[in-house]
Amino acid sequence: MNSISAKARDQLAPNGVLSAAVYLGNFLLVTGQSPSGEPTGIAPDICRAIAKRLGVELSLLGFNTQAEVVEAAVSGRCGISLLGSDPARAQMVTFTPAYVELEASYLVSANSPITELSQVDQPGIRIASFHKSAYDLWLQRNLKHASLVHADSVQASNELFVSNNLDALAGLKTGLVSASRYIPGSRVLDGQFTGIQQAIATQKSHLEAIKFLNTCVQEFIASGLVADLIRQYQVQGLSVAPLSHVSSES
Repeated sequence: MNSISAKARDQLAPNGVLSAAVYLGNFLLVTGQSPSGEPTGIAPDICRAIAKRLGVELSLLGFNTQAEVVEAAVSGRCGISLLGSDPARAQMVTFTPAYVELEASYLVSANSPITELSQVDQPGIRIASFHKSAYDLWLQRNLKHASLVHADSVQASNELFVSNNLDALAGLKTGLVSASRYIPGSRVLDGQFTGIQQAIATQKSHLEAIKFLNTCVQEFIASGLVADLIRQYQVQGLSVAPLSHVSSES
């Protein structure tokens, strides 16, 4: 990596410590806790790699809602926040290109006539969805005919799908596979309606920091670090983001 500008270091770690926010509800990227209670997994390790590049200490903060993770970057409480990149969130923060992509799909009940993704967005179809999750924000923008029935957590959306006899359950594919084990006969549809891009966010005014973080993502993908972390944590349902998604400006 090219030399790091003092301005980028000051923007991200003004007191010699990089504060980083991760979303604890993303079970693919935050997979556990250390003995001291610090989050562990792919996203925390990406934070550690960035702090190492900066040559500063890391203060890793876990939040229970994605809104808190966004706000941590907006307010400057954290130099970086790791979460799903989305146009609605990008109005408040600047995102790097993605470092990984998560597959989002639907689960349907045993007697459902729906067999393909293309059959979901039809008049009268009701979809259970975790409100304001990255995939829910995508569905809000892109559904033409089907309607969303919102819940305030992934587990609540699973329960809503069953209790209200809804037509489909939206979610990350790995989570849907797990849910299917508790919903007899249910099926996860093949393919994905979108790939949720997981990226690094920082304050919009931090132009030097953004360039530095873009370069970090490019190097983490090209060096194989991201692929190594996916193998290390044995996570299914996500893939390394294509390097072509990464801007060459750094």
